[in-house]
Amino acid sequence: MNNLAFVFPGQGSQAVGMLDDLYQSYPQIQHLFSRASDVLGLDLFEMVATDPHNQLNLTEYTQPALLTTSVAIWNLWKECSENRPKYMAGHSLGEYSALVCAGAISFEDAVMLTHKRGQYMQQAVPKGTGAMAAVLGLDDEKVIEICFQADSGGNVSAANFNSPGQIVISGGKESVEKASEIAKEAGARRVMPLPVSVPSHCQLMRPAAEKLATDLETITIKSPEYPIIHNVDVKTHISPEKIKKALVEQLYKSVKWSQTNQFLLESNITHITECGPSKVLSGLAKRTNRQWKINSLNTAKGFVKAIESEE
Repeated sequence: MNNLAFVFPGQGSQAVGMLDDLYQSYPQIQHLFSRASDVLGLDLFEMVATDPHNQLNLTEYTQPALLTTSVAIWNLWKECSENRPKYMAGHSLGEYSALVCAGAISFEDAVMLTHKRGQYMQQAVPKGTGAMAAVLGLDDEKVIEICFQADSGGNVSAANFNSPGQIVISGGKESVEKASEIAKEAGARRVMPLPVSVPSHCQLMRPAAEKLATDLETITIKSPEYPIIHNVDVKTHISPEKIKKALVEQLYKSVKWSQTNQFLLESNITHITECGPSKVLSGLAKRTNRQWKINSLNTAKGFVKAIESEE
């Protein structure tokens, strides 16, 4: 099937108990969690299954947990299906999952990178000084204009272009609040503050990006086996240096997910499979093209359904 795309969700998709039925049904998943636990020095699956120490929503653990979950599902897919994607794409953190699944980054390196990425992001902005908000019902250009109107210094900007009419803004708390008020006055259908500890994909993340760039120089990146559409420029790259550059810039530039879905549409993709613990990207895909055949591999039932739909 050369008209299939695999998409990998990002932060916000985590939940205690995610992957539990797949973990119980497919023992081979346990081995991957053990490998991640060795890198992190803790029992990652215990955290995912029951979160006894309330760590799953700490970004330094959320990120490797989601990465491990997505990679585990991909490994299972490879065992059960011969179909491979024409393209891969990951939303923010999900781009690391895509790179591992495409053989560009080793799993252990990615666990380490996402753990540190989460630490750097949290360190970059003091708690309570940053914010994010979802703006519904305005077009891209209007939201960009509103952010500039609220703070011409770039302290608030469009962080995620998720789908037409669904854009997330990010930055300093006061600037985000001001932009939110302007958006409401401009006719936004709804503006929702998001419960996050870190304002992702904005200029406040540049210090985190600089630290991440140093770490990226210490690991090996190969050309991916499947083309990966990157968040920052909606392009595919085979050069390790360009991939590293895309990962660094991703921290402080917008996630162009709406444009990524448009790329897939124009590339004659007919099937979208979400490889992770949620249906968030499946929902965004439906908003782009109702004709796409969409599967979510977030449960054992969903996994079996996806396999059976190929027959």
